[in-house]
Amino acid sequence: MDFSYCKIEVYLPETHFSALQKALQKADAGHIGKYDSCLSYSRVTSCWRPLSDAQPYIGQTGEVSQETELKVETVCFTEAVNRTVEAIKQIHPYEEPVINVIPLYRTSFD
Repeated sequence: MDFSYCKIEVYLPETHFSALQKALQKADAGHIGKYDSCLSYSRVTSCWRPLSDAQPYIGQTGEVSQETELKVETVCFTEAVNRTVEAIKQIHPYEEPVINVIPLYRTSFD
């Protein structure tokens, strides 16, 4: 089955939201019909523990961190997924950014 669109979820510190918006716009993610720059975001609490060989942006090696982040959601054309993920990685501060790409079976704008 072919999917025209994917949903992209990104978790990052709120300090990097503006840079993410610009990167997504440049990659043409969030383009829905006659609109662009479409996205949603919400504050979430995330937890993680950096292992001994990690170089965390936030937190200490071996200790569980709990931080408020933004979960940003947008759509992109399937053929644009790779360039969109690379654009996100360019501005993301984390050593291991969480970027989920989910194929969308159907959207209201298909």
